[in-house]
Amino acid sequence: MDTLPILMELQGLHENLRVIQRDLTAFPPDMATMDAELKTIAKRQESVAKNLADAKTKAETLDGQVKLAQRLEGHAKAALKQSTHKVQYTAAIRELDERERQTASVARPLKELTARIALLEKEAEELEARQTQLQAQFDELHQIFLSEHENQVAAQGIHKTRCAELEAKLEPAALSRFNKLIAQRQGRAVVPVDNGNCGGCRTKLRAPLLSQLRAQGTIPCEFCQRILFIPPKQD
Repeated sequence: MDTLPILMELQGLHENLRVIQRDLTAFPPDMATMDAELKTIAKRQESVAKNLADAKTKAETLDGQVKLAQRLEGHAKAALKQSTHKVQYTAAIRELDERERQTASVARPLKELTARIALLEKEAEELEARQTQLQAQFDELHQIFLSEHENQVAAQGIHKTRCAELEAKLEPAALSRFNKLIAQRQGRAVVPVDNGNCGGCRTKLRAPLLSQLRAQGTIPCEFCQRILFIPPKQD
């Protein structure tokens, strides 16, 4: 099956979809401001969620250390009560003092971390509330905006349906390679040979490569990997 017509049509559809998407995201100032704030909120939410998860993990570790220190402190208190001789009592006092210092040394950062967790959780709640409020306002305006661009919305749907139809005709490997090139090469995955040069990267093609291209119909450029073809007028 000759895939060149399919690939070229797909490339044209992708270009049209990019233009439509650009138009459908060219929001008026009030919507653009909301959209920017929503993106800022989403980015901050991601950061807060990560910091919160890290803090809670660290708090669990510190909590375990505090509980261990408290158990050892409890043992030291019990040993002090059971001391019957002065030497034992003095040693038990020193042991208890050391255990109390150890408990305090791990309890302090846990307390600070617990306070930080509370602040992060409060910020997460405030961000979610603001996002919910702002998203509702944006969605309402967005529906109005889309209704004013109904022709482009309809065209977008038609193009996506056609893309799906064409993609179904390609082998998975070929489709994956094409989509990767579309993403990496500014939407130009399939390019013609122009006077012996790649129409994408403008590199001069070797004679054996041109011969192979004439025989096969399409080959990847050995420099930019775009899919090359020779236009009928040059063949």
